[in-house]
Amino acid sequence: MPVHRSESSRGGHGKGAGLGLALASAVAFGGSGVAAKPLIEAGLDPLHVVWLRVAGAALVMLPVAVRHRALLRRRPVLLVGFGLLAVAGVQACYFAALSRIPVGVALLVEYLAPGLVLGWVRFVQRRPVTRAAALGVVLAVGGLACVVEIWSGLGFDALGLLLALGAACCQVGYFVLSDQGSDAGEDAPDPLGVIAYGLLIGALVLTAVARPWTMDWTVLTGTARMDGDPVPAGLLLAWIVLVATVLAYVTGVLSVRRLSPQVAGVVACLEAVIATVLAWVLLGEHLSAPQIVGGAVVLVGAFIAQSSAPGKGTGVPVAGGPAGAESGLPARETAA
Repeated sequence: MPVHRSESSRGGHGKGAGLGLALASAVAFGGSGVAAKPLIEAGLDPLHVVWLRVAGAALVMLPVAVRHRALLRRRPVLLVGFGLLAVAGVQACYFAALSRIPVGVALLVEYLAPGLVLGWVRFVQRRPVTRAAALGVVLAVGGLACVVEIWSGLGFDALGLLLALGAACCQVGYFVLSDQGSDAGEDAPDPLGVIAYGLLIGALVLTAVARPWTMDWTVLTGTARMDGDPVPAGLLLAWIVLVATVLAYVTGVLSVRRLSPQVAGVVACLEAVIATVLAWVLLGEHLSAPQIVGGAVVLVGAFIAQSSAPGKGTGVPVAGGPAGAESGLPARETAA
């Protein structure tokens, strides 16, 4: 969907504010896995953590949904698709992956999404992509091979990697859906409204899947272990809902309104670095030297693929990371 920017927002002050908001969004999204993993290790099912995150964020964004209730009549397919893929699918797969593989690895696997989007554009939509974008995809795949140490027979849990890849595939569906109606001009749906209804629909879907009435609610009244140190579980949940979801999405949207989707997506590449560093400092998750190098190559590949992708005038989606942006909507881990 289009991003309308005033002349003042194109100025230096507007760009500086936009970069600050994009960085804040990357930090907020990057901290989701670090806060969620202790809750999972404390006894909560990954799906229950996802439900708590999405349902809590949907409750916070409920006033926004009421304000944009006309979207239910104008864009029902977009809202359902966004809720199923960008919210429920990405979050469920990513959090399930966290229970089996390190936070940094799970997030880096999700960075295959830009390459998968370009593959969709090239082979399904049969639109041309630049050689630089293709090079970025090759680099991302090669870096990922180093991250998972493919020469040692996949040192990480195979199911965990498949779940992370599922999150990346859900992001592809999100990018494709987000491109629908991007040339509608003033009639384009408001991105905040789409996010609010996406969270509500995602919460409804996850309620049926996660069955929160079977959750061990006592875990939330106790403490979780973060690299051996006790942390109140309620505090971790508050961070996931308010910071890693609501604040992350809102700052992502506002940053795109001040920047182009390409620039916001490039800044969002920092999310993987932030998540890996936080997991190292707070969770004690260490990566080997080849994995660190591979992660850097993944980020470089994502940077090249996103920054060299055609602009909105071509109708080709510009892929951001889990906290990136396309057509004015922040991508989600990502809802972790």
